Amino acid sequence: MIEPEQVNVWLGMDVGKAEHFHTTLDDDGEQLAAAAVGNDEAAIRAVIRAGKELGRPGVVIDQPGSIAALVLAVAREEGVPVAYIPGLVMRRAAQLYPGAAKTDPRDSFVLADTARTHRRRVHWLADSDDLLAQLRVLVGFDNDLAVDVNRTANRLRDALTSVAPALERVLGDRLDHPAARAVLARWPTPTAMRAAGPALRRLCRKHAPRAGDRLTDDITAALAAQTVTVPAEATLGRVIAELADELERLYSRRARLAGEIEEVFLAHPFAQLLISMPGIGTKTGATILTEIGDGSAFPTAAHLAAYAGISPVTRQSGTSVRGETRARHGNHRLKNALFLAAFCSLRSPDSKAYYARKRAEGKRHNAAIMCLARRRCDVLHAILRTGLPYNPNHPGKPRVTPTTP
Repeated sequence: MIEPEQVNVWLGMDVGKAEHFHTTLDDDGEQLAAAAVGNDEAAIRAVIRAGKELGRPGVVIDQPGSIAALVLAVAREEGVPVAYIPGLVMRRAAQLYPGAAKTDPRDSFVLADTARTHRRRVHWLADSDDLLAQLRVLVGFDNDLAVDVNRTANRLRDALTSVAPALERVLGDRLDHPAARAVLARWPTPTAMRAAGPALRRLCRKHAPRAGDRLTDDITAALAAQTVTVPAEATLGRVIAELADELERLYSRRARLAGEIEEVFLAHPFAQLLISMPGIGTKTGATILTEIGDGSAFPTAAHLAAYAGISPVTRQSGTSVRGETRARHGNHRLKNALFLAAFCSLRSPDSKAYYARKRAEGKRHNAAIMCLARRRCDVLHAILRTGLPYNPNHPGKPRVTPTTP
């Protein structure tokens, strides 16, 4: 296996659905080859092996997703490391080169040359084991379903507002509950709900035994607040019913998928290490694992924090601008997972004490949680590096004394 430090031939590959364009540079930046290559195993393997004949190659891509999956698999089988440069970073780097055109040959050259000149700053992708590959597919699918849930819920709320704004105020924020979805699927309009009579209360109680009566009373009050019937109510009702059914199917698919994700995640060797940390459950642990793997791509915890975008950014310009601000870049999926895990860890005495200390220093809630996430990043990196679970009584752990506001 070629190590990133040994690479002296750079294969910049602008990946595409049907074909990729590759540019090969040597360690001095001299162009050795450039051509389009089909998105099939034989063609990709031929390019990588041609690079091997020239030296120790490394592949550089700007898209580690589905269209680059075959490139990653072939490179891993050939023992060639792969560097990932995000598209936004690549576009900014392209501004340093002459010309303003955006073409596949130019993009592949920029990828190769950027990795050549910044080999220690680009992100080298770690080899994926089968369980981790499965987890990435499942978590990615769950993220897609979450987007579909938000889009469908927003369309449903818009249609419901067109029929009865008061009813939307009651049910719109409750669409994540099966009772609200069941009511709208069966009686999607105010007219239908009024005609339901006692059946409305029975359905609400069935899906929400403890809150069914309150939900029924809120719906009844909303129906009483509007006596006028809007035009095309029946047609809008058909749309509302279909959207409610679709939303129910999406929630059911995510619930089944959550079980699959948990099963695959818990089967991974690093799962027990991650969930040993307070605040990390199967969902946040699966997200963290899919984004950073075994953590070997990050030499220090600071590198991991910078990649996640949870390190403060220093702003300084002469004497007029001095200070630190939150980072707006980084891996947002990883950043959200670390933030959520830090928030959930507030039940832990150590995390609660550190949070209280930051609040006493004048930081607001989100800023204090982000500081806690950054502190926990050091622990996370140490856990992955040593292979030892979280130990709250570790002798090297700093003692934190909460400060009373």
